[in-house]
Amino acid sequence: MKRRTLISALALLSLPVAAAVAQRDTNRVGGGGEQRSDGPSQRDWTETAERTPEGGFRIGNPNARVKVIEYLSLSCSHCAQFAADSSSSLWSDYVRRGTVNVEYRNFVLNGFDMAAAMLSRCAAPRRYFDMTHYLLGHQPDWLGRSQALTEAQRNELRGATPLQAMERLVPLLGLDRVARQHGLSAAQVQACVADQANLDQVAALQQVGGSLGVTGTPTFFINGQRLDVNDWAGVQQRLRAAVDG
Repeated sequence: MKRRTLISALALLSLPVAAAVAQRDTNRVGGGGEQRSDGPSQRDWTETAERTPEGGFRIGNPNARVKVIEYLSLSCSHCAQFAADSSSSLWSDYVRRGTVNVEYRNFVLNGFDMAAAMLSRCAAPRRYFDMTHYLLGHQPDWLGRSQALTEAQRNELRGATPLQAMERLVPLLGLDRVARQHGLSAAQVQACVADQANLDQVAALQQVGGSLGVTGTPTFFINGQRLDVNDWAGVQQRLRAAVDG
């Protein structure tokens, strides 16, 4: 099952990528909004992040009563739009104060997405979120490079093993530069995309997401219940109900 998932993602290297959204400043959790504080002793839970046993990354109070899971793709324009729209309220009004935690689970849509997901997951947990938001907000910078790949390069990628394809894609898309900006050394970048366990973890997330009914991105769960909305206005309404309930 993992192998079929990976082959499907890599097969999309031959397809054109949909136009990415305009560049947005979502590279920092809570970026774009005012920093809120409920007092000098109030803990800022956006500085607390960890890996989850399921393979995702969680930010916020681990014991928060309301738990949000987002299945997202780094090449998804709707995911980028959600990150931009929610960048202030979600983090400042909910996560920062400890009432909500948010877990990101990568759900890859194509080979370019796979390369970015693998690399972001090698960052420290807190920096994973900053790198994820940077990649979402700067899709034209890295995903746009896929449009310039020649047919010869695409054929080479299709003929490579999954790990070989990831190693070649990272510099072609400029993802190595992004990784260095978020705390990864050149040696760590190289080891990251050559790690079969890393690739298998992304594939496992894909499989679990599918078993939960995830068919596209972004898909949201609040306290284990899958939502039928995927924009910030809809998610915020459900979030308020969960917090106030």
